[in-house]
Amino acid sequence: MDLENKEEMAVVEEVAAVEEKAETTTEEAVEEKPVRSRRGRGKKQKIETTEEKPQSEWIERVVQISRVTKVVKGGKKLSFRAIVIVGNKKGQVGVGCAKAAEVIIAIQKAIADGRKNLITVPIFKTTIPHPITGRSGAGAVMLKPASQGTGIIAGGAVRLVLELAGIENILAKSLGSKAPLNAANATLEALRALTPFSEVAKKRGLTMAELLN
Repeated sequence: MDLENKEEMAVVEEVAAVEEKAETTTEEAVEEKPVRSRRGRGKKQKIETTEEKPQSEWIERVVQISRVTKVVKGGKKLSFRAIVIVGNKKGQVGVGCAKAAEVIIAIQKAIADGRKNLITVPIFKTTIPHPITGRSGAGAVMLKPASQGTGIIAGGAVRLVLELAGIENILAKSLGSKAPLNAANATLEALRALTPFSEVAKKRGLTMAELLN
């Protein structure tokens, strides 16, 4: 009888231990469920994109940023003026000028103004077809074609306009005002007034070979 009682007690203890383990595991699972759901609610899977944004072909160069004042009723209003040259080095260039209370906004407005006023430059063998002089206000700029390897012989705003237009060999001389805006506008007027050889040959009734010997 003692052996049977001992065996029965051992079986009861094992069953009680298994039930306790089962209860603890179920309680842990019940407690962990809401925690997992809470963590999963606010999380969103981030999808990494490796696509690169296409780079714009337009190049912007800031020529000058000056502080200007305007006299108004009650005092003076301070603002900034930005002069920006926009081009793609493929025969298109423009000059923009704008004012704003902040420098960054003034530059952005000047870039937008420069893209609105783009011109197409007739480039002949990395230079211009013929000599020309452009004027704007008190500024005057003389441009002359140059041979291969000469480079851009110019300075200041004139050089930036010619570089962004895509001209590689040219001679330039500023004959008037040295102000950047006048010099840039005078250069732009000179480039706008250029006449390509194709138009001259068409007016004279010649071919390009006959015109260029």
